[in-house]
Amino acid sequence: MKTRAVVLALLVSGLAVGLLSREPAAEPRLKGSARGAKNGWITIRLEGSPSQIGYQHGYLLAPEIEDALKVTRLNLAHDSKKDWEFFRDAAEKLLWPKVEEEYRQEIQGILEGAQARGVKADLLDIVVLNASLELGYYNEWYDKRKTSAQAERCSAFVATGSYTKDGKVVIGHNNWSGYLEGSRWNIIFDMRPEKGHRILMDGFPGFIHSGDDFGLNSGGMVITETTITGFKGFDPEGIPEFARARKAMQYSSSIDDFDRIMRPGNNGGYANAWLVADLNANEIGRLELGLKNVTLERKKDGYFTGANFPINEKLAAEETTFDMKNPGLSANARRVRWEQLMAERKGRIDVAAGRSFLADHYDVVEGKADPSERSLCGHNEFSPRGMKPWSPEFGTAGTVQAKITDAAMARRMSLSAAMGHPCGVHFKAAAHLAQHPELNWEKDLLRDLNAHPWTKFEAAR
Repeated sequence: MKTRAVVLALLVSGLAVGLLSREPAAEPRLKGSARGAKNGWITIRLEGSPSQIGYQHGYLLAPEIEDALKVTRLNLAHDSKKDWEFFRDAAEKLLWPKVEEEYRQEIQGILEGAQARGVKADLLDIVVLNASLELGYYNEWYDKRKTSAQAERCSAFVATGSYTKDGKVVIGHNNWSGYLEGSRWNIIFDMRPEKGHRILMDGFPGFIHSGDDFGLNSGGMVITETTITGFKGFDPEGIPEFARARKAMQYSSSIDDFDRIMRPGNNGGYANAWLVADLNANEIGRLELGLKNVTLERKKDGYFTGANFPINEKLAAEETTFDMKNPGLSANARRVRWEQLMAERKGRIDVAAGRSFLADHYDVVEGKADPSERSLCGHNEFSPRGMKPWSPEFGTAGTVQAKITDAAMARRMSLSAAMGHPCGVHFKAAAHLAQHPELNWEKDLLRDLNAHPWTKFEAAR
């Protein structure tokens, strides 16, 4: 019996060797890349030329990219009442011609890597995916609509000087999205491009940019943003926002650099108030990037906050439908809450305090903890003011994840992130759909969004 077992083991071993010998040679473009998972996040390490980084991204995240395309198709069709070809046409004629060569190569690499794993897509599909956040603005412009449905996304802050515990930068952000796509916003990218700075950022499968925009680079910059509610306006001659945002993350070494990259060619798509920090100068900035009105503020002592409110009154009047005088609106209520927290914690703001801010449930209108669209940690599904499919104020939407870092962590290329609501509340898709049958268009792709603990991520050495 022992002899037979040995012979069988040798046969199995020989078969395994034979199978390995018939495997295709290792793809050289995957060298230096890696995939992992931790507390709800997928970690991806990418390095090399633009085409190498793209191929690694597409190959390692192929199943997630295939799923992200399904989600994006559904969202765009539902929100715009237009088919996928409408957006592919915009990608081909308006967006792709204005993407510079470095990022063309990366997007082409993403496609090739995904196709190598069996994903059925072409180049324009990947361009639409990357531009999905700004294509809503294009659709509004195309339809010549006088009102905008561009929704609120995110709560964020940056502080330094006398406001922080050590006098240096602390910056945090939570992502408000539809739970449909937000449950997929769970990628931590560690990127080492052959040109520019190394990047550590969160992101969405198939995006060359962060999308919800929280990241840091080895040049000493940390970047985030919140959208401007009710923004209207789009310049079809401009440079796609996704390309400018990625370039700024990769090549900025100062607030001036960031402004120089983001402002020229601004197309108005995905209009944001950008919060940035220059660790080298211990300086923070806020670039409110409207299409007609652009304002850059900077401080070495103080803070900036974002909660989707327009700051410049001229921008608000000329480029948005937002009512700055209505205290019950989400953005206005959250703006007041930010001011309260900055004053209460002045001189004591650190990462721990920032985490509590991003999980905050206080409603300044009600004067009590009451999670809804008016709390910094957003829970539109709990709003007593009614439910509608994804709109500026209500929907199957809210905070889907959060990130924070300080100067010491960012110098080490490190950040802390929590997937799901940072307050610890879980979102359960089946129960929510049972309460809101009008949202059944989401049912095939909507999934649970469980809250995970805060987790530290650091770029590989």
